[in-house]
Amino acid sequence: SRYYREVLPGEIVKISRHGVQTLDVVQRLEGDPSAFCIFEYVYFARPDSIFEGQMVYSVRRRCGQQLAIEAPVEADLVSTVPESATPAALGYAQKCGLPYVEVLCKNRYVGRTFIQPNMRLRQLGVAKKFGVLSDNFKGKRVVIIDDSIVRGNTISPIIKLLRESGAKEVHIRVASPPIRFPCYMGINIPTKEELIANRPEFHDLANYIGADSVVYLSVEGLVSSVQESIKARQENNPKTHKSLMGKLGHCTACLTGDYPVELEW
Repeated sequence: SRYYREVLPGEIVKISRHGVQTLDVVQRLEGDPSAFCIFEYVYFARPDSIFEGQMVYSVRRRCGQQLAIEAPVEADLVSTVPESATPAALGYAQKCGLPYVEVLCKNRYVGRTFIQPNMRLRQLGVAKKFGVLSDNFKGKRVVIIDDSIVRGNTISPIIKLLRESGAKEVHIRVASPPIRFPCYMGINIPTKEELIANRPEFHDLANYIGADSVVYLSVEGLVSSVQESIKARQENNPKTHKSLMGKLGHCTACLTGDYPVELEW
């Protein structure tokens, strides 16, 4: 029978025809909590992945609910750019008591936008990548939930598309905090200068991307959405050792600049 489990932080596993064997678990200094990449939950992982005993989809839905608490808006419907932020959009809609409605559908016959050689082609690609379901939102105030805005050049043409197709207002809500710092732990995040959160345009981001308003989830909101059910499970498990209670580690370096290890330069 097959048994899947997470590789523990610092664990070295050998997989051979003789089976699966743990060779070593590298201990952390002074019992520091682990530093699991919080962006796995936000963006990288498949929604059906399970980390730390919880499904990524459920965490993303909680992020959407938390975003609705932090940044509600007078609107008629909630939607998303298909389909990575769908769980967050459903959570936001549910918490606000607004209907979740599709405003765009994916055109399956267009290639990937981010590999286009220049900005103009990328933006054209974005517009061609989606079909507009204009009957669903004509004359209405729309909230679009996105999972992250990194450079800001993908959402702009989408907002333009929605307005041209009859949206009365377009509000953007981002189900993660702004990325401000580079990642030195193996994730290829653009340079500090390329990140929209570090550019002067960020101070008037709504105007820059053509939205009526833009609000990001807070770092505290993201961390609580990720840790809520892990904490509950710890508290309800009689086997949880006292020294482990509350010691939850998630790396938020790309959001806060607080790196889990000392940088050597």
